Amino acid sequence: MLPTYQDGGVNLVNRLAYARSEPKRGDVVAIRLAGQSVMYLKRVVGLPGDTVAFHKGHLLIDGEVVEEPYLNPGCDWEIPPETLAPGLYYVVGDNRSMPEKLHEKGKTPRQRIVGRVLW
Repeated sequence: MLPTYQDGGVNLVNRLAYARSEPKRGDVVAIRLAGQSVMYLKRVVGLPGDTVAFHKGHLLIDGEVVEEPYLNPGCDWEIPPETLAPGLYYVVGDNRSMPEKLHEKGKTPRQRIVGRVLW
C-alpha cells in the first residue's frame, strides 16, 4: 500500500465501519486471508455491478477514467474490463508502479472485508 501505508506498520481497523453501510470506492479496507490477524490492506476501487479495467495505468470504471490523487506516477497496467457480480468488490493496493503480475489485486467477496483502516 505504498505510498499511503508503510510496510511493517501497525494499523487500526474499524470493524464496525460497515455494520450499517457498505464499503465505498476509495476506502482502504482490511481483507481477511486466514485466521484472525492475517490480512491485506487494499483500496476499494470497484463496487458490485461496476465494470473495472486498467488502460495505460489508468483505472477505468464503466469506461470512465477515475482520478486517483493518492498514487505515485509510473503505472502502466493493462487489464481488460471485468464486470463485478453482486457481493464482489475490486481491491488493489496503491503501489502500482510495481509490475502488475507481482501485485495482489482483484475481486473479493464482501464477507472477507473486515473493516475500514483508520489513519
